[in-house]
Amino acid sequence: MKKSSEVKNLPIISLNSGDQLGVVKTLVVNPEKGYVDFLTIENEEWQTSVKAIPFKKIIGIGEFAVTIENEHSVIDLNEIPIANNLVNKNIRISDTRVMTRKGQLVGSVLEYGLNEDTGEIMGLELKVGSEQVIMPSSSVMTYGKDLLIVQEDALESTRKNWMENANEVLEQEVDSLSSLKEKQAELLVGKEVTKDIKGINGEVVVESGTILTLEDVKQAQAEGTSVFVELGMNVR
Repeated sequence: MKKSSEVKNLPIISLNSGDQLGVVKTLVVNPEKGYVDFLTIENEEWQTSVKAIPFKKIIGIGEFAVTIENEHSVIDLNEIPIANNLVNKNIRISDTRVMTRKGQLVGSVLEYGLNEDTGEIMGLELKVGSEQVIMPSSSVMTYGKDLLIVQEDALESTRKNWMENANEVLEQEVDSLSSLKEKQAELLVGKEVTKDIKGINGEVVVESGTILTLEDVKQAQAEGTSVFVELGMNVR
């Protein structure tokens, strides 16, 4: 699970070209589904239109970047009315007040977490009085622009902080990370490296001109995020 704040401002990298296409500007929420459906892109060269990535086109959301297969995964929102409508609804979730269906004010949303593989909103971090608590998304009835409406017993389902049930969360993170690494590796296998890639100790781990095998990619992954990203940005 990723916090929304961990996704915003991440570089967006095309794995096919190694180019950075921009950074994540906003997460576009589908209020009917309770999912993040799109990520909008900030790029100084795109002044006349708003570009976005459908969540289903994302290869992975890592600590360093959001990765997509190529630039064809990017859409122009002006050409997709449904996506444009979601952007115009401006459902931001964070900093939104939370109220029960009978009109009782609960608190306000500080943050929300989403499944980085599907975009599903998993939980909300709320400020309730002087406390911070976690509310599962299953308690939310309506995601509105000004208010989130929740069930009457919503507070009974809250958890005191993000770290409760840590073993369960850790297992999910490990499984997700493993799946992400496999997807990224598959896209790089067979590509030619255009410069020497050095490991954290300064030694070359993948030479320029190498046609990547799965073993080469895994070796770069083992060197750390920065080495793997450099490899992904220097292939053709």
